[in-house]
Amino acid sequence: MQSRMGALEEGKESAITTSRTSQSRPFPLRQLQFFVLFLIICLGASIVSMYMVRHFGIHHVALVQSNSFKPCFEQPESIENWIRPPSNLLHTMNDTELFWRATFVPRIKSYPLKRTRKIAFMFLTKGPLPMAPLWERFFSGHEGLYSIYVHSLPSYTANYSPSSVFYGRQIPSQVAEWGMMSMCDAERRLLANALLDISNEWFILLSESCIPLQNFSIVYRYISRSWYSFMGSFDEPGPYGRGRYSEHMAPEVNLSDWRKGSQWFEISRELAVRIVEDTTYYPKFKQFCTPHGCYVDEHYFQTMLSINTPQLLANRSLTYVDWSRGGAHPATFGKDDIKEEFFKRILEEQTCLYNNQPSTLCLLFARKFAPNALDPLLEIASKVFRI
Repeated sequence: MQSRMGALEEGKESAITTSRTSQSRPFPLRQLQFFVLFLIICLGASIVSMYMVRHFGIHHVALVQSNSFKPCFEQPESIENWIRPPSNLLHTMNDTELFWRATFVPRIKSYPLKRTRKIAFMFLTKGPLPMAPLWERFFSGHEGLYSIYVHSLPSYTANYSPSSVFYGRQIPSQVAEWGMMSMCDAERRLLANALLDISNEWFILLSESCIPLQNFSIVYRYISRSWYSFMGSFDEPGPYGRGRYSEHMAPEVNLSDWRKGSQWFEISRELAVRIVEDTTYYPKFKQFCTPHGCYVDEHYFQTMLSINTPQLLANRSLTYVDWSRGGAHPATFGKDDIKEEFFKRILEEQTCLYNNQPSTLCLLFARKFAPNALDPLLEIASKVFRI
């Protein structure tokens, strides 16, 4: 009996020992391999799921929460968001895209919000603006009533301080050659960029050698109250007028339609859209109005608008230019020309029609002024121009 009990106890101890031995064995390699494979499959499924949600719109989970969750950077839709002008003028649109976008026109003429009408001052330049300090004084204190756009050579990099009104006002540009259609392309590019701001109501083309002859308040009041846009458009006989016409431009443009005028203009928003959207007259002028027989910047816009909207033109420019010395280019004025008597003659010896009434206030700007004229201009600006 005792021997049997001893045998049982020995068997129990043997079983316990065997059990402890089996529990201390290492984890089988095959099971470990399956476990790692399972983790890899789960991770891969998660990645595929995230990819599908992002790229194919399979987001049933997101749909549940879409009504309650919005990104922190998203702003509510409002009319102000839609009409806000571009904060950065250096967009990536080509001319075709830009012109298409710029010619969006509301069918309802009345605006559903308070809109302060602005003047777009468009500077067509080769590079720097030597008269910038004078223009800074001109614009000072009138923020919100103007916009500035500068078209220069693509190779030029502006270096205005952040406090300057010209800082960040350069638009994407291309080379503009004198007398070529690329010059009108640059002007259309300026108009199109300015049209992106729905508050711009009037558009003035200026050069780097232009100066103001009046202060901002007079300029704004004069332009905003005018019934007409200021673009010269004359039927001029002789070799420099009708003599530049090509009969190949018919039937879109006939000799009786042919007009000539100054390149420097002021036009309304309606006329700016007409210029930018034009595809009827552009090909004819590009092909048949080329130097040295024809200078397109003196005829293209002038003829087109005279055909389509002659009733909207004052038929004169607001920019004084002196052609009395002859030649292909107007006179340039330097520091020795900057005298009070010089500007008195320009400002007081003029007569014109303003809203169909006789007026002696006819000119708001002048050109061409050399860089060395800046200092004497600044000295007399407060007395002569009231700037």
